[in-house]
Amino acid sequence: MGAPAGRPRFSTRYLSPTRATVLDLGAGTGKLTRVLADRYARVIALEPLAELRAILEERVPQAEPLAGLAEAIPLPDASVDAVFAGQAFHWFANEVALAEIARVLRPGGVLARLWNEAIEPSPLPEGYRRRLSELHDAMRPTPIDERIFEGAPFGEVHEGAVEHEQRSSRDDVLAFAASVSWVASRDDRDELLGELASLLPEGDYTFQMRANLAWATRN
Repeated sequence: MGAPAGRPRFSTRYLSPTRATVLDLGAGTGKLTRVLADRYARVIALEPLAELRAILEERVPQAEPLAGLAEAIPLPDASVDAVFAGQAFHWFANEVALAEIARVLRPGGVLARLWNEAIEPSPLPEGYRRRLSELHDAMRPTPIDERIFEGAPFGEVHEGAVEHEQRSSRDDVLAFAASVSWVASRDDRDELLGELASLLPEGDYTFQMRANLAWATRN
């Protein structure tokens, strides 16, 4: 049963900020990692792409960067109190990754999945949106099949959402495009970023967003 829309009632019963060790899975350039590092005692940020990991190290030096995949997390059993996946779980939503997450979580620990979705209308120009959509569709991940949680050692999945406004400069918009895996992993990344830059006028862009959260406790 999901929580009603509004501010998510995320349980922190087992997460003492002064003692907790948390894992940011698929950390990218560290946008979520930075938030976690401001709250928790120890933050491990796993990111498979070296280029994104280098940006993360520069932006969030207090976190511990780690190379690896969700399907083979290089951490000991029961070593973290929470696993967070921000805008990333759909890339490794499979039984192998879920088993690895359960393995590294301590009993009573939390798996939290977070993702943003834009609320129309978008402030971005049509040409920019169309090209970005083409790039995304070329590497579109398989939709998450919630049945992967059947038989996994997790309790009930809870859900929540909160709407918010995000104001971004032109540089911020382009930096986001550079950070998403379906652009960052391409051999022609620099060429594509130049093309996107040519489609995006100077100025600030205000986005209406919905932040979604789903979490479950490790049995």
